[in-house]
Amino acid sequence: MLKNDLFLRAARGEATERTPVWLMRQAGRILPEYRALRARLSGFKELVETPELAAEVTIQPIDALDVDAAIIFSDILVVPDAMGLPYEMVEARGPLFPTTIKSAADIDKLRIPDPEEGLGYVLEALRITKKALNGRVPLIGFAGAPFTILAYMIEGHGSKTFSKARGFLYREPALAHRLLAKITATTIAYLQAQVAAGAQVVQVFDSWAGILPPAHYTEFSARYIAEICEALAPLVPVTVFAKGAWWAVPEFAAMPCRTIGLDWNQTPGQVRTEAGDKTLQGNLDPCALYGTPEQVRAATEAMLRQFAGGPHIANLGHGVYPDTNPDNVRVFVETVKAWRN
Repeated sequence: MLKNDLFLRAARGEATERTPVWLMRQAGRILPEYRALRARLSGFKELVETPELAAEVTIQPIDALDVDAAIIFSDILVVPDAMGLPYEMVEARGPLFPTTIKSAADIDKLRIPDPEEGLGYVLEALRITKKALNGRVPLIGFAGAPFTILAYMIEGHGSKTFSKARGFLYREPALAHRLLAKITATTIAYLQAQVAAGAQVVQVFDSWAGILPPAHYTEFSARYIAEICEALAPLVPVTVFAKGAWWAVPEFAAMPCRTIGLDWNQTPGQVRTEAGDKTLQGNLDPCALYGTPEQVRAATEAMLRQFAGGPHIANLGHGVYPDTNPDNVRVFVETVKAWRN
C-alpha cells in the first residue's frame, strides 16, 4: 500500500489534490551523499552493477529532496551491454563502445538476453529498492528507446550529430530495422522483468529523438516505441520522453502510453491540444534552477500555469544538471507542492 500515490494516480490520468513532482537524474551528482558514495568506487559501472548501492542511490533523493517518485539508478546502455556490445563510462567524456555495429554479421552476433541473466543486477536493485521504500513513493523503471540505443551502438560514443548512425539509416535501412527489432525485443523483455521486480511505472527515454527528420523518426523510432507501449501498457502506465521530437506528439497520442514527457522547448498548451487526455510531464528548463530562489519559484509557477487544464506531473524538460544547487532543487519541489490550480 502506497503512502504517497500522487505520482501513480497522475500517471494513470486520475485526479490528484496537487501536482506530483520528481526530476530526471534526481539520483546523482547534485547530491553530496551520492558524490561521497561514488568517490569510494572504481567508477560509474561498479555503482550501476552493485544492486545494494544502486538501491541506496535511488532512495537518496527521496530523503534529500522529498520528491513524489523514485526512479531506479541505472543507465540506458545496460541494454546493449547485455546484448553483447559492452560499453565503458569514461570520466568527463561519457560512454564509449570499444566495438561498434558496422555490418549484418555484427548484428547477428548480438543476443536477445534473458533479463534475469543479462540484467539481473538491475532487477535485484529494483527488488531491494521496492522493499526499502516500504510504500513511501512509487518506483519508476526505465529503458532507452531503440533508436537512441542504436545511435550509441553504431556511433560508439556521444555525439552532437550522430552522423554515422544517421548515415546508416540511409545506407542500410534493412539492417537498421534488423538491429532495431533485436533492441526492441530485448527492451520489452527487460521492462516486463522490471515490472515483475517492482516497477510501478516505466519510462522510455528517446534522448536523441530530435536529431532525426520527421519521416525517419516515424520509420526508425516511433514504430518501435509503439511496440514497447503495446507490450507494457497492460501491465503499468508507460511514459514516453522523446527530447526534441516536438512533431511526434500526434504519434505518441495514438500510442497506448499514458504520459508524454515534454522538453523545455515545447509549449504545454499546444501539446495538450494534440495529446488529448494524456498526462503531460515536464517541462521546466534545467537552467532555470541556476537562478535565485525567488527566480526559481517564479519560473516554476509560470510553468505550472501553462499545464492547467489536464493531468500533469511536474518535472524538468531534461535531466537536472550535475552542478545544480540542491537548495534550488528543493525550492522547485516545494513550489510545486504548494501550488494549487
